[in-house]
Amino acid sequence: MRKFLTGIGAAVFLAACAGGAVPGIMLREAPAVTATSPHIMAALADPRRPQADRDRDQLRHPADIMAFAGVQPGWRIADVGPGGGYYSRLFAVAVGDSGRVYGVDRPNAAPDRPRAMLAVVPQYSNITELQAGYTGWTIDEPLDAVFISQIYHDFFYPQLNVDVPGFNRAVFNALKPGGVLIIIDHAAEPGHTINLDPQADIHRIDQAQVIREVTAAGFVLEAESQVLRNPGDHRTERVFEQDIRGHTDQFVLRFRKPG
Repeated sequence: MRKFLTGIGAAVFLAACAGGAVPGIMLREAPAVTATSPHIMAALADPRRPQADRDRDQLRHPADIMAFAGVQPGWRIADVGPGGGYYSRLFAVAVGDSGRVYGVDRPNAAPDRPRAMLAVVPQYSNITELQAGYTGWTIDEPLDAVFISQIYHDFFYPQLNVDVPGFNRAVFNALKPGGVLIIIDHAAEPGHTINLDPQADIHRIDQAQVIREVTAAGFVLEAESQVLRNPGDHRTERVFEQDIRGHTDQFVLRFRKPG
């Protein structure tokens, strides 16, 4: 009798496997990423982070941003325009040794003026710095996420020579199906037109313009975070003015590549 029951149990298990319905085994999903997920908290606590980065956390809400992006261990992320590496450092710890971060950067301005990210890379074995420019980069593996913080508006300045529709299509192609594109930028008034002279421009962009352009490349707008919003910013002042610098009203958008 025991052998008979054991046989029935094995048959039921195999049938359930074939049908994809083994409770607690086949249906288990990865937990949702939150601002207090262990890998997010570890990224914030990383002792290699400079104090200047930590001082900016209160304004930039990095835990909420990474949770909104859904960053997971093992992810491949392109940080476009990484600057001094504020987010690249965080991503490097959050994705862990099995993940990778690509800093998509411009070439050095001059031999004696290397990009700041070049000093970050030796501290993290899973960061790769690319300096082919914003439109000349290639990565030989599909990405889980592309992250663009506060520079999408810069792509319209002639000095950068960026074909924005082409850039958006290239990002779409670089992502795996289901991958995400996160864009953070300084909000302008609806209908705002970018001044092509960066010295005269206020360095803001209309959120609706970003949505139109990115969805035209095939992306689906999935969600918007309010964590960087500032209703006290009237959105017509240059972002570098001392009374608003670091406190601008910013939109945070998550687009997804269908898959």
